Amino acid sequence: MQETDIRPSAAAAEGVRAADARPAGALPRHWPLLLLGAAVVPGVLLVLVGRSLDEPAVQAWRTVCLAVTVQALPFLLLGTALSGAINAFVPARVFSRLLPKRAALAVPVAGMAGVVLPGCECASVPVANSLIGRGVTPAAAFAFLLSAPAVNPVVLTATAVAFPGSPEMVLARLLASLVTAAAMGWLWLWLGREEWLKPTVVRHTGHVPGRSRFTEFRRGFQHDFLHAGGFLVVGAMAAATFNVAVPRTLLDTFAGSPWLSVLFLAALAIVLAVCSEADAFVAASLSGFSPVARLAFMVVGPMVDLKLIVLQAGTFGRAFAVRFSAATAVVAVVCSAVIGGILL
Repeated sequence: MQETDIRPSAAAAEGVRAADARPAGALPRHWPLLLLGAAVVPGVLLVLVGRSLDEPAVQAWRTVCLAVTVQALPFLLLGTALSGAINAFVPARVFSRLLPKRAALAVPVAGMAGVVLPGCECASVPVANSLIGRGVTPAAAFAFLLSAPAVNPVVLTATAVAFPGSPEMVLARLLASLVTAAAMGWLWLWLGREEWLKPTVVRHTGHVPGRSRFTEFRRGFQHDFLHAGGFLVVGAMAAATFNVAVPRTLLDTFAGSPWLSVLFLAALAIVLAVCSEADAFVAASLSGFSPVARLAFMVVGPMVDLKLIVLQAGTFGRAFAVRFSAATAVVAVVCSAVIGGILL
């Protein structure tokens, strides 16, 4: 019986080699068309649906959603650009050299570093992991992880724009976030255990010798902006739905109680997972709640939300993420209530 030649043809072999030669994580060949379709198709559907639903409630939903997105977008662009620049041009060893050797002193210094070194929530997790791998005490790395996305200049400027004429809100956010970050760092020094952290796998977050810094900046900016932009749109849609669809009687139940309103918006911040450069505009749209409750929304969100819990679990281990996130949420709510009660 004649054997069947099962060897792949030359063209097929060449295709396999071409596919293998494509770098890991490379974009698909027709990615511009896919991007165009992803941008156009949902918009067309929204326009068609919007024309058929011209009720006042739908119009109010579109207005709130668009207002939150348009107001927050410039700050999101600036914040992700600065984060990408730090990732590409600032070596991670700079952080370890600037921190004091004593862990108790390194914690507040690392927290204050977030004021001048902007970074989004997603970028702060691998940066903290990299710092630990380079010998920085975990308590200081965790203080920076919490403060960087919450108190950097872009976030504070966005808060001032979202709450015009209310500088006390900006000050309250700054102080509550810094106190929370420092308290969590010191709490880790007191109660933290090394066995809660899985073996650290250092993920590079800075410049790789031999690579173009501008290419790294472009890739970092593109990743952070697309990732955070998606959460911004989802957060804006959720805020609009919350303002339009939730019955006023239910809002009054929570808004009428000082403690219930704080706990409700803190839980909402965890679920919405809005980017820190944009959460002030979402908080400003929740006008039915007290200033202290909206402060809790802005303090808890950049430190504890669903995406951060997942990132922390994948980087440091589930045992760490569960304990650290729960403790951070409690400390952030208490600091927001105390500082907000004094300043607001």
